[in-house]
Amino acid sequence: MKFLYTLSISLLLSVSAAAQKTTKEGPKDKAVIEHFKNDYKKKNYKKFAGKMTLNDKQILFDNKIVFYDPSDKITALLLKEGLVYPQLLTNFQVDKFESEDSDRTQKRFARLQKNWKDAFDVNNIRLSNASEQAFLSSDPSVRRYKVLCKDPKFPNIMAYYFELTDKKADLKTFTEDFIKNAKLTHIYQRTE
Repeated sequence: MKFLYTLSISLLLSVSAAAQKTTKEGPKDKAVIEHFKNDYKKKNYKKFAGKMTLNDKQILFDNKIVFYDPSDKITALLLKEGLVYPQLLTNFQVDKFESEDSDRTQKRFARLQKNWKDAFDVNNIRLSNASEQAFLSSDPSVRRYKVLCKDPKFPNIMAYYFELTDKKADLKTFTEDFIKNAKLTHIYQRTE
């Protein structure tokens, strides 16, 4: 009897000790946290105003296609609400290239090309694995989501961090309601 009692107590203690393990942010998460601390600038991006055509696993924004998994509710909502769309990501890429001052020779060469902005054209991408990054925001009216992007033009997977702001939201606001009433206020991109 003492043996069973001792065994059950030790099992109980080991289960509670195992449940208290916390995962630490990895190096990639630390870089993202540093970005939001040091390089963060809030903007107000406009929702998609063109013609949106929904199919089973893709959405056509005028003449640009985004593929997604309908079971990924966050990605589906971001797309269907017109918060994220290819033209927005193209403009983001061009702005990012123009604002970086690291390689002036590359910029001069690009501008000599007839349609240099075409190199940044976003089309036929696949967005997937959206997740809320709760550790990136302590304000209940601001939520940041990580979405993976596979562009057939590039070998690597890109991670986009989209910051949404809903001034009326609180801690109890459901994700679906939050996204439907939110504005896109920041985009951050990095290679996975």
